[in-house]
Amino acid sequence: MKLLAVRRLFRIQRVVIRYRLDDLLFALPLPWWMKATRFVMPWRLLPRNNAELPRGARLRLALQDLGPIFIKFGQILSTRRDLLPEDIADELMLLQDRVPPFDPQVAIKLIEEQLGAKISEVFSRFDVTPLASASVAQVHAAQLKSGEEVVVKVVRPGLKPIIGQDLAWLFILARTAERMSADARLLHPVDVVADYEKTIYDELDLLREAANSSQLRRNFEGSDLLYVPQVYWDWCRPKVLVMERIYGIQVNDLATLADQRTDMKLLAERGVEIFFTQVFRDSFFHADMHPGNIFVSTVNPWSPQYIAIDCGIVGSLTPEDQDYLARNLFAFFKRDYRRVAQLHIDSGWVPAETKLNEFEAAIRTVCEPIFEKPLKDISFGQVLMRLFQTARRFNMEVQPQLVLLQKTLLNIEGLGRQLYPDLDLWSTAQPFLERWMRDRVSPKTLFGNLQSQVEQIPHLANMTRDLLERMSQPHRSDPPPPWRERGDGWALRLLGSALLAGGAVMASTLVAEGTALVAPLAWPAWIMLVAGLYLVIRR
Repeated sequence: MKLLAVRRLFRIQRVVIRYRLDDLLFALPLPWWMKATRFVMPWRLLPRNNAELPRGARLRLALQDLGPIFIKFGQILSTRRDLLPEDIADELMLLQDRVPPFDPQVAIKLIEEQLGAKISEVFSRFDVTPLASASVAQVHAAQLKSGEEVVVKVVRPGLKPIIGQDLAWLFILARTAERMSADARLLHPVDVVADYEKTIYDELDLLREAANSSQLRRNFEGSDLLYVPQVYWDWCRPKVLVMERIYGIQVNDLATLADQRTDMKLLAERGVEIFFTQVFRDSFFHADMHPGNIFVSTVNPWSPQYIAIDCGIVGSLTPEDQDYLARNLFAFFKRDYRRVAQLHIDSGWVPAETKLNEFEAAIRTVCEPIFEKPLKDISFGQVLMRLFQTARRFNMEVQPQLVLLQKTLLNIEGLGRQLYPDLDLWSTAQPFLERWMRDRVSPKTLFGNLQSQVEQIPHLANMTRDLLERMSQPHRSDPPPPWRERGDGWALRLLGSALLAGGAVMASTLVAEGTALVAPLAWPAWIMLVAGLYLVIRR
């Protein structure tokens, strides 16, 4: 284990002690023997420096001190008000875009280094005070020399070492869980952490975020559902991103949305439609949809349009995953639990020997209570708990490639609860899925698939030709013998000539002595003749 990772563990321990986060643990309904351990913890005898702070503030400040990975965790939790007490949820919401900024002069220096020019040479105005600050970067408002109002996003300095240390501990915990628990192995914790490692390092590359924003903007070009600000590529670098400044209402600012008479039901329904459009139509979805990244346009509140920023984390699905998810969701909407069970078995998510009837009954028990209810009356916490119990019973495996999609679904649910608690998520999504599945078998789609297959014919023909050539000459691609590489073929030919001469002399001697050339004594002569002839005429 690296020394820096050990130091990071002590840092985490100090933060936990400083903000007395163990109080949150001991406030839970624990067994008596676990509660008794608080009396043997030495730091609980120390004076409480943060005793006057409420528990939500202590948790938020601890996550801020621990860095971006813990802040991201707090951001995800902040969207689940159904799982958290109100005071903690309110505090964690501040992590979405109100993380304490770093020194603006450091930001200016970093921007100038990345752009290779002075701030005054690129911008006619640059606001030193940050417009917003988050876990990975902070944003400054500015105006380009050409007059466009923009925002300049700059990555926080010194993040990679901290992230590396935190990930080292997450990998240790994941490997330990896999070794010690069969249930944990079904969840693939190491694969999940590895996927998160790739995601968070990708988020540090603002050129990748710029490319994601451009792609998402192109997918919704001219749409009334979603607007994505323009990227100014001339001023984008790995640690600096310059894009169009947008003006809107943060999606969780319910009071302002109500003041402008926003149609909240339509807003919530459009949020669901945007999500399913990204996942199934485009296979390219914004995977960091917490309220700090989602705004609502002030134009046409009776037909509200979303505005998405911060596309550092996006997800995509393979056609197989898309088809599998769509069929599962469609079967769920139809309450065809047998079909759901069969799809799980066919996809390999549960063992092939699973008894279909038992698995179907288990899924029905978990899913039936959630239908025909508004979102506010559905306890997804209980549903997830029961699904995990089903997973343990039938050895169901969590698919790591769908982790981002699951995270985004949690964010969507959290937003839906805030915007319009009576929204029926299922009836909103079902028509979209039905339309998508019909489009998959439409003549236009089938013709497009046929066209793509026809375009592959030349490639397939080349592959077939290469395969036949390899079969007809199996040793064509073998490396040459060592003597060919050394260029000493002349020595082998000389040896062959000697063997030919020796064999000829021996054969003539045997003939002179009256020995037949088919006699056993003539075999050495034949061997010398054949070997010599091969060495002389070989290439």
